[in-house]
Order: sequence, then structure tokens, then C-alpha cells
Amino acid sequence: MPQNTFVGSVAEGYDANSAEMFAPDVLAATVELLASEAGDGRALELGIGTGRVALPLRARGVPVEGIDISADMIAELRKKPGSEAIRTTVGDFATTVVAREFSLVYVVYNSICNLLEQAEWVQTFCNAAHHLGKGGRFLVELFVPELRRFPPGATAIPFDVSPRHLGFDTLDIATQRGVSHHYFLRDAHFEHHDGAFRYAWPAELDLMAEIAGMTLRSRWADWDRSPFTNESTKHISVWERV
Repeated sequence: MPQNTFVGSVAEGYDANSAEMFAPDVLAATVELLASEAGDGRALELGIGTGRVALPLRARGVPVEGIDISADMIAELRKKPGSEAIRTTVGDFATTVVAREFSLVYVVYNSICNLLEQAEWVQTFCNAAHHLGKGGRFLVELFVPELRRFPPGATAIPFDVSPRHLGFDTLDIATQRGVSHHYFLRDAHFEHHDGAFRYAWPAELDLMAEIAGMTLRSRWADWDRSPFTNESTKHISVWERV
């Protein structure tokens, strides 16, 4: 069962704490690629959250539905204009089923990392395939672990050091798990929030896709379809149901 840390004040402050992901250039490239993969069909977002991606994708003309384990995050989505056009289901996206077929299922911004067991990742791939018709696509946006930045003996590596936020990751290489430690400066005091995660390499995901009856169609370094290389810090991967 995945963790649900996106509740209460974390859900309420999610958009403000992820402001860089709402940048017009980021969202424009994201929506353009998702719309092209969805074609004339429907899209299902796993981990829809507050609707950062789903709302502009729906405004683009793609029918969108979403699953999220956090009712609080969906409540934040419901405060936004246009949310009435998006169906949502509260549940674990590894196992929750909706009774419709989609041309695209997608999970973005590392949301799959909230599943802490490899078996749950495999379930997610199988669940995505279950919702796709033949030729449908499953898209995942996921970071590439920067283990080369983690020297022997180090206890943590920073991923953000800015005036209002300090972020550090601690990693357990043996289990492919980590914890992101966030310190947000608010009203002259720091608010602390930790989030456990699991990471995986692209090759591991390709095997999960094969188990689910899907094959790799595309892999890029970012939403602009730039080539994926040894130096890429994340990937956008698309598998097709065969």
C-alpha cells in the first residue's frame, strides 16, 4: 500500500511549493506531448493531485480522468475553474480500476516513486495496460538517480538550496529507497516535511512494461523530446500496449 503524505497542510501548500512546475514553458511542453500521445482518445492520470497537468490538458480538448490516493489533493483540484469537467476517483493507482478505456495513461513528476515496493510498480504497469486499448500508450516522467553525486560516506545530497526551501535526499542503495527532507521557510520559521520514495532505472521499467504486455515506443530526456543520454537527469518514457 503506498504512503499518503499529501494530506492537510501538505496538500494545501502543494501548488505554492511546486511553483516552478507551473511555469508556462514547462506546462506548454508537457501538455503538447501528452495531447499528441492521447490523439483523439481519453487520458487517465495516475496521481492527478491538484490538477496541475490535467486542467490544461482538458482545456486543450483532451477528455481527462484521474486517480489519486489523497482526497485532500483532489479537494484542492475541486477549488479550481474547469475541474468540474474532470472525473476523479480516490484510490491507490496501482490497483484502482475505472470502467472506461483510454488511449493514454500517464503518471508525471515522479509520482510513481510514492510506491515503495517493486511489486506495486509492476501492479501500476499492469493496471495502466488494463485501461488501454490495443496501441494505447503509457507515459511516465521519472528522475534518473544521480548516484554519482553521492560519494562514499555521505549521508545526504542537496537537491534544492534556495531562500525559502532547503531539500536533501538520503538514500539506501540496497533497497532503492530514499527520503526527501524538505525545510520550508514560512513566517520566519522552518516547516519540516519528509517524504519516502523508491527509485528505479529505465531498464527496470522496460521489464515491468514487458510483464504488462507493453513495449517501449519512445524515451526522451524531457518534454521537448530531446534525446535521452548518459547525462540525462530524468526521462519521459512511452510504452505501447501490444
